[in-house]
Amino acid sequence: MSFNLANMSFEERAQIEAEKARLFELWQNNLGKAKGEAARLIAEKPRRKGKWAEWVRAELDGMAPPEYASMVRSEVNKLMAAASASR
Repeated sequence: MSFNLANMSFEERAQIEAEKARLFELWQNNLGKAKGEAARLIAEKPRRKGKWAEWVRAELDGMAPPEYASMVRSEVNKLMAAASASR
């Protein structure tokens, strides 16, 4: 299978471009919400202590659509990395 768009039919290329546009719109519309949700999850860390990571995974698993959950996961990872770097 070739991933070269030039080797794909117009319909296949249009389908790929439509999916890219959909994901970009989802990202634009939900980035602020995802950052807020990530901050909420991080804020629970001191209270949940050793069970925090398990709790975060359960929270992320309950989010929909999966692309949004992925955005939140990414923001949680960024916040955790920033916190580690500042130590």
